[in-house]
Amino acid sequence: MRARSGAYTALAVVAWIFAACILVQVFLAGMGVFDGPERFEAHRNFGYTFGWLTLVMVVIAAVGRLGRVLIGLSLLALVQFFLQSIFILFRESQPAIAALHPVNGVLLLVVAIAIGRIAWAGRRAAIRASTAAPDATATPTSPTASPVPPAEAGS
Repeated sequence: MRARSGAYTALAVVAWIFAACILVQVFLAGMGVFDGPERFEAHRNFGYTFGWLTLVMVVIAAVGRLGRVLIGLSLLALVQFFLQSIFILFRESQPAIAALHPVNGVLLLVVAIAIGRIAWAGRRAAIRASTAAPDATATPTSPTASPVPPAEAGS
């Protein structure tokens, strides 16, 4: 169980770092809007810098066998991040499609937060399960084991 709690912890940490990077992206985009269009280059470059974290999340969730929900959400984050670059390609020819870029960015933040929260809850559950007293969940292993203690059997 210790390995599983480690995988949950790693996924939660990577998801929270990814969410923080998205917030930095929002700031950098704001700088491009309010300080000058040349500032969008920092937004673009930083996006390509942290995008690999989506692949790390998929690998951790899959190798750690953290379940369909976390694997699925990690794959969703990977696809959403890929779509971010696709949406921008339409800024000249189809501005309505390009406008999905910020919407998808917000949804990507929501997915990253969900991954972080679910993984952290899984970490807590894995730790709780590994520290549970063995007597609390033990069952008699012998078919002839008596649930009555020997001192009370003769009464």
